[in-house]
Amino acid sequence: MSVTIYHNSRCATSRAVLETIRESGIEPIIIEYMKTPPTHEQMLALLLEMDLSPRAVLRTKESSYQSLELDDVSKTDRQILDAMLAHPQLIERPIVVSEKGVAICRPKTKVLELL
Repeated sequence: MSVTIYHNSRCATSRAVLETIRESGIEPIIIEYMKTPPTHEQMLALLLEMDLSPRAVLRTKESSYQSLELDDVSKTDRQILDAMLAHPQLIERPIVVSEKGVAICRPKTKVLELL
């Protein structure tokens, strides 16, 4: 089985999900999205697979959330998506992709549904 994780090594949940994947005997493809953010098309594809809007995967506790005024409900999906791609710390993590689907693995046990 092929598994990809959009990973942030500074995030405890992301590290725990990566460990769970490896403990299941799978060595995932690791995309360190803080260094290599997804493209617009890749992010749209992930959102479509999860059936989520950009706002649903937006980290609201990041300082850039406030400074970019992303709490403004008049911001469009495109504006939110553009902000996330320009400031990848705004993307909720970790996102895991497998043959069984795509999900934000919070809580960390959610990854078990994809393995």
